[in-house]
Amino acid sequence: MDRIKIFYVIGSLDVGGCERHLTQILPCLKTKNINILVYTISKKGALAKILEEEGIKVIEPIKSSNKILECKLIKPFYSALKLYSELRHFRPDIIHFFLPQSYLVGGFISLLIKGPKRVMSRRSLNDYQKKYPFLSKLEHWLHPKMTAILGNSTAVCQNLLSENIQPSKIGKIYNGINLSPVAINSAPPSIRKKLNLQKKCFVISITANLIYYKGHEDLLIALSIVKEMLPYPWAVLFIGRDDGIGGNLLKKAEHLNIAQNIRWLGSRNDVPDLLKISDIGVLCSHEEGFSNAILEGMAASLPMVVTDVGGNAEAVKNGKTGFVVNARQPQELADAILKLALDPELREKMGLAGRKRVETEFSLDRCITQYVQLYDGLLSMPNQSVEEMITRPGLRDE
Repeated sequence: MDRIKIFYVIGSLDVGGCERHLTQILPCLKTKNINILVYTISKKGALAKILEEEGIKVIEPIKSSNKILECKLIKPFYSALKLYSELRHFRPDIIHFFLPQSYLVGGFISLLIKGPKRVMSRRSLNDYQKKYPFLSKLEHWLHPKMTAILGNSTAVCQNLLSENIQPSKIGKIYNGINLSPVAINSAPPSIRKKLNLQKKCFVISITANLIYYKGHEDLLIALSIVKEMLPYPWAVLFIGRDDGIGGNLLKKAEHLNIAQNIRWLGSRNDVPDLLKISDIGVLCSHEEGFSNAILEGMAASLPMVVTDVGGNAEAVKNGKTGFVVNARQPQELADAILKLALDPELREKMGLAGRKRVETEFSLDRCITQYVQLYDGLLSMPNQSVEEMITRPGLRDE
C-alpha cells in the first residue's frame, strides 16, 4: 500500500500524559508504512528528543531566541503562519490534533488546506470549557469540520456526545502501554538508598504533575488520617513536574506532620524503576480522561487506588485490581490505602490481576493496531463510522 502521510499537531512535547503517549505510539506507527511529521505550537519540549532519536521530525515555530518573535503578541501569529507553511510543504493525507491548544490553532489553520482528513483527540473531560466559554464556542464550531473525533475512554466519548457531535464521527482508542520497561524484575538496589528508604519501608507512589486538579492535597490529608496505622516505616513518592503548587503542598505536609514521609521527586525518566520499589499506586484526580499513570502502575503489578472520574474506573476494576473511591473524599482514600497497606496478600492478588488486565486490554500493540485501522479506514472506507473503522480488521495486517 502507498505510504500514508500524517501531520501531528500538539502544544509541546513537555512531560505529560498525552505527550508520553505520543512518544510511545509514533515510533511504532512509523514502522507501519506511515510518514510522520510533528509540529509543536509553542516549543519542542523535553520529550521531543525521544521522537527525534527514532527518526521522527519535530518542528517548533521558533528555533532561535529571537526576542521579536518570542513576543507574546507576535509568537502565536508566527506559529500559525509557520504551521500553514509546513502543512503546504508536507501535504499530509491526515492531520491529527492532540489537546485543546493545538486543536484551536491548528484546526482553523488546517481549513486553509484542501484535501487532508482531520482528526481531533480529546484526552480529558470538557470541564475546562467552563472556564473559557468563548474558546468552547470555537471548539464547537470546529467539530463539524473534523473527519473523526477520538476519546481515550468511554467517559470522554460520552462527554463528546454532549457537544452535539455526530455519533458516527466519534471513536474510542484506549491508551496503550509498552510492557517492556515495566517488566517484572527488580529495580536497582541503589534507588532505595538514593531516596533514603529503608529496606522494609512501605512505599506508595503517585505519578502526576503537581497540578491542583490531580488531588495531591487530598492524598496528604488521607495520609495524615492513617499515618499512625500504616506499616512503619512508610513513604510516598510524588513523581511529577511542579506546575506551581509544590510550595503549598510542602507547607500542607509540614502542617500535617508528614513532610518527613514525602519524597518530592519532580519529573523523572526512571518511573518504571520507581514503581518497582512501590507497594501500591494512587491517582486521586478531580478530573481525568484516561490516565497512562494508572496503566503503568498496573503493569508494574501495583494495586491501584483511584478516584471515580473520567476513565479511571474503566481501567481499575473496583475490588479486583484495586479500589475506586469518590473524588475529593480523603477519608475514602485513606480507608482504601489502609486496607491495602495492612493486607500483603490482597496487594499481591490485586497487583497480579492488574498486570494481567493491562496485558489483555491495554497493550501498546492493541492501541497501535486501532490507530492504523482508523487511518486506513479514513482514506479507504469513508462511509463507515469511526468506531467501525477502529474495530474492523486492519488492512495493513491482512
